[in-house]
Amino acid sequence: MSTLAELVSLLDLETLDLNLFRARNAPTDWRTHVGRVFGGQVLAQALVAAQRTVEGIDAHSMHAYFLLPGDPRAPIIYETERVRDGRSFTTRRVVAVQHGRPIFVMSASFHKREEGFEHQLPLPEDVPPPEELTTVASLPEEILGKLPEQVRAYWTRPRPVELRPVSLGHYSGAPPRRSVQYIWFRAAGVLPDEPGLHRAVLAYTSDMTLLETALVTHGNSVLGENIQGASLDHALWLHRPFRVDDWLLYAQDSPFAGGARGLARGLIYDRAGRLVASVAQEGLIRPITSSPIV
Repeated sequence: MSTLAELVSLLDLETLDLNLFRARNAPTDWRTHVGRVFGGQVLAQALVAAQRTVEGIDAHSMHAYFLLPGDPRAPIIYETERVRDGRSFTTRRVVAVQHGRPIFVMSASFHKREEGFEHQLPLPEDVPPPEELTTVASLPEEILGKLPEQVRAYWTRPRPVELRPVSLGHYSGAPPRRSVQYIWFRAAGVLPDEPGLHRAVLAYTSDMTLLETALVTHGNSVLGENIQGASLDHALWLHRPFRVDDWLLYAQDSPFAGGARGLARGLIYDRAGRLVASVAQEGLIRPITSSPIV
């Protein structure tokens, strides 16, 4: 619970002035990328900054670009621009700044709830429920021992969100398969009844494992030493209310990879099979044949 409490604390931004906020960074023991700030943290904090400038209306979409790696040693300043306040839709633009330079930009849209047509893609079939799976850290040593060291370190480190992947075969030399993967996740503890916090934690989690899907069919991983990987842009659509401290299924696929970039998509369902969010991301998946290009 202490790790989840730390994430909640990271999402409680300090107000410096009107539309101006400051945030801390995650502790190094559960940061996803050593040496740079996890992109999901910046996504979540930027959403919180945008939410702080609206009242009585919910976020329904956010579109972001990662410009520079975040420095984990320095706080992040979030500058929020009130682009438009409409009767049905409200728009905000957030810029994350470190050392006087923007490292991230995001546009977020808010929409007053309305009634209308409804449809959704169904929950994928043949996906086992989370109770039939386990965390990677709980796997027997004979299975853990087959995972590459960097993969094992990633999946067993402490984090505020519990992940239960349906398969880890592409890490251990299994034959290449379709560019699809399924992961159940939930906050590692109970969260208060604050919908904005649940949306922020989902935004945080939406950057986890997604780009990996673009390499599954190639039998590779963004955790491998032969890949230079990084999120380039990220889009998140929030469809209906949900709780992120109950199990959600992240169904991911990758329709395209080329030019050292991979496109990945995700559909997030609750236990009742309702589609609660959709995600899309393009990322760098550059094979390293010599010195990485900066």
